[in-house]
Amino acid sequence: MGDDNKKKYISSEELRKHSTREDLWISIQGKVYDVTEWIKQHPGGDIPILNLAGQDCTDAFIAFHPGSAWKHLDRFFTGYYLNDYEVSEVSRDYRSLCSEFSKAGLFEKKGHGVIYSFTFITLLILACLYGVLRFESFLVHMVSGGLLGLAWMQISYLGHDAGHYNIMATRGFNKFAQILTGNCLTGISIAWWKWTHNAHHVACNSLDYDPDLQHLPVFAVSSRLFQSLNSYFYGRKLTFDPLARFFVSYQHFTFYPVMCVARVNLYLQTLLLLFSKRKVPDRALNILGILVFWTWFPLLVSCLPNWTERVVFVLTSFCVCSIQHVQFCLNHFAANVYVGRPEGNDWFEKQTSGTIDISCTKWMDWFFGGLQFQLEHHLFPRLPRCQLRKISPVVQSLCKKHKLPYRSLSFFQANATTIKTLRAAALEARDLSCTAPKNLLWEAVNTHG
Repeated sequence: MGDDNKKKYISSEELRKHSTREDLWISIQGKVYDVTEWIKQHPGGDIPILNLAGQDCTDAFIAFHPGSAWKHLDRFFTGYYLNDYEVSEVSRDYRSLCSEFSKAGLFEKKGHGVIYSFTFITLLILACLYGVLRFESFLVHMVSGGLLGLAWMQISYLGHDAGHYNIMATRGFNKFAQILTGNCLTGISIAWWKWTHNAHHVACNSLDYDPDLQHLPVFAVSSRLFQSLNSYFYGRKLTFDPLARFFVSYQHFTFYPVMCVARVNLYLQTLLLLFSKRKVPDRALNILGILVFWTWFPLLVSCLPNWTERVVFVLTSFCVCSIQHVQFCLNHFAANVYVGRPEGNDWFEKQTSGTIDISCTKWMDWFFGGLQFQLEHHLFPRLPRCQLRKISPVVQSLCKKHKLPYRSLSFFQANATTIKTLRAAALEARDLSCTAPKNLLWEAVNTHG
C-alpha cells in the first residue's frame, strides 16, 4: 500500500495531450512511457507509434513484441501510471492467449517452411531460366513467364515472413533474406513494405490511416472516401475529383485488369520512397538490391527473340503474380471500414472487424503463404505461418465467446464479395448528388445510365 501511495498518476485525458511527434507518450499495461526520441530509431518505423500516440496500446505492443522488447521499456518510463487504466474482457483473453502461445514456444517454432520455400523458389527460377535460355518455343517462353510469376508470389510470402520475424538464425542473415527476397528478386523494396505494412497492421481498415485502402483515383471500397478524406499516412488529401468519380464508377469491371499490372505501381512506390527526403532505414542497401533486380530482370527479358515475346512474357509473369495482389485485396476490401485513428483499447475488435480469412484445404496452404489465415496473422503477426492453422480454432472460439465476427470464405466467395463491395461503391459514385466537382464530359457519358 505504501508503494501505491508513492506512485504518480495521470488520466487518459492527460495522456492524450502528449500525442504529437515532438511530444509522444504511450501507455503499456498502465505505465506511461515517453517515446518521443525512440520513434526516430524504432525498427518498425515511426508511423505505427504515431498512430497510437497518446493512448494505451498494450494489445498492439503485445502483438508485435510477444517477448522481445519488454526489456527496453524501462528507460522510457516517465514515472507516471494511468489512474483510469482498465482491461476489457476481450483484451484479457487476448493477452492470456499470447502468454499461452509464448510459453508453448509457438513464436519460436518455425518448422521447415523456410527451407521448403527456398528450395521451391530455386526450382521455379531455374525452370524459368532453362525455358528462356534453352528453348525457342513461344509456348515454353510463356510458361516460363508464368513460373516466374509463381516464383514472385512465393518469394513475397518469404519476404513477408522475414519482415515480421526472424526466419534466419541471426538478425544479420534475416536482413540479408529481406533484401534478397524483396529488393533483389522482386524489385519491391523491403523498406517500402515495412513502411506501409506495419501501418496497415496497426490501423487495419481505417480509411484515413490504412494505406492499403487508399487507392484513389482508381479504387474506393466505401462511399465515405467520396468526402475527400485526409490520408494521415501519405500526408495529403485523398481527393474524390471527376477523374476519381469516373474510374471508381467502373471499378468492379477494372479490378482484375488493374491487378494484372499492379506490380508497376509497386515498382514506382519503391522508387519514390527510396529517392525521397524521408528517412529510410538501410537506404543504400535497399537501392543496391533494387539495382540487382533491374539488372537481371531486363537481361532475362532481352534473351527472348523479339519484342512481342518480351512484352507477352512480362505480362504473363505479372498476370500470374496478380493472383497474390487479388488475394491481399480479398482479405480486406469487403470487410468493415471506419474513419479515424486506431484505438489501442479495442485492438482485437478492430482486427476481427477489418479482416476476412480465405478457407482452403491444408495442402493449399503453400499457395496462399499462410495469409489465408488473415485474422490469425493480424492478431499474432510474429507467429510463424506454420502455426496459423493450429491456432485458428482457438481464435474462432474466442470470437464466438465475445460475439465478434470470424469470416472465412472460399476463394470464389471472397472474390464475389469483393466485387459486390466494389460495385456498390461504384453505383454510389455514379450518383451525381455525391459531392464532387462538376465534370460535364462524365455527366454526358453517364446521363442515361
